[in-house]
Amino acid sequence: MSDSPIKYRLIKKEKHTGARLGEIITPHGTFPTPMFMPVGTQATVKTQSPEELKEMGSGIILSNTYHLWLRPGDELIARAGGLHKFMNWDQPILTDSGGFQVYSLADSRNITEEGVTFKNHLNGSKMLLSPEKAISIQNNLGSDIMMSFDECPQFYQPYDYVKKSIERTSRWAERGLKAHRRPHDQGLFGIVQGAGFEDLRRQSAHDLVSMDFSGYSIGGLAVGETHEEMNAVLDFTTQLLPENKPRYLMGVGAPDSLIDGVIRGVDMFDCVLPTRIARNGTCMTSQGRLVVKNAQFAEDFTPLDPECDCYTCNNYTRAYLRHLLKADETFGIRLTSYHNLYFLLNLMKQVRQAIMDDNLLEFRKYFVEKYGYNKSGRNF
Repeated sequence: MSDSPIKYRLIKKEKHTGARLGEIITPHGTFPTPMFMPVGTQATVKTQSPEELKEMGSGIILSNTYHLWLRPGDELIARAGGLHKFMNWDQPILTDSGGFQVYSLADSRNITEEGVTFKNHLNGSKMLLSPEKAISIQNNLGSDIMMSFDECPQFYQPYDYVKKSIERTSRWAERGLKAHRRPHDQGLFGIVQGAGFEDLRRQSAHDLVSMDFSGYSIGGLAVGETHEEMNAVLDFTTQLLPENKPRYLMGVGAPDSLIDGVIRGVDMFDCVLPTRIARNGTCMTSQGRLVVKNAQFAEDFTPLDPECDCYTCNNYTRAYLRHLLKADETFGIRLTSYHNLYFLLNLMKQVRQAIMDDNLLEFRKYFVEKYGYNKSGRNF
């Protein structure tokens, strides 16, 4: 895919780490990297409008193949003119392959060489998601960046199982490449798997790099391993990937994990974390996580985060946000979701500046001292 519609341009390498400043050029525009991608599972980032996402600095969003296939259907979205037109978003979109949801949400799944058969979690019908079907759905959606269909083994599964799994993922990746109908305007990424085994990660990366994808995703992390285990895998995995292609760490959204991923050469991240925890009143702030629903904030008339200049922090108090959330008012979820998304997008903006200034390690130390360090590996 040397004539890929997705181009990575390296602007600068940080002197003291593997971090890199760049930009990714797509058919729907260019965005700076490193970048966090808000997740719009059902063709919407929960409670946020496209205009708000642009306002907070989101250069690209992610949407979910599995959910859109089941409802409203990829063929309907194609008839609407594609996902960009359907959801009124004129900037880049990345879609996942649907595989992770099949493994985590669907009932009675069975993995064979053909693909994965499973029960539709909405109506119980039996369905098959194959490498070819995953590509066909994404071709209909019309995303700028597509994902190959992969198997995502758990981090602590036995070596022999993971070895068979990555070999199948490589075969599926090759089948997906052959099925790709729109290589002229949709890039396709391969997904490196291998759990915590360095030799299997190396084998997976070698197989996929030889297929010349538009970019490479690092999968199978943020699934229960410790923070240190994830960093160890990233230390050797990013070294296996070409410098002229984007590198995407899937499903990671904890602030310290984002910074540590950037230090190891990752360009793109996504996670449902900021909106999911916002719905429960958990907010990321410059001083660490804050549960604004707690009673201690009932008469706190200060901003959610005094160091944040987002719409929520400029206009509303902790006491008001607590009231809205306790009263089950949707506006409260909108405001906390906006803040959390802005917080991560602004963090990445600060990270990009730190790379430019060659002081990313100092920035990380300063940030973690205030925010806290997530030793457990839990993704928040």
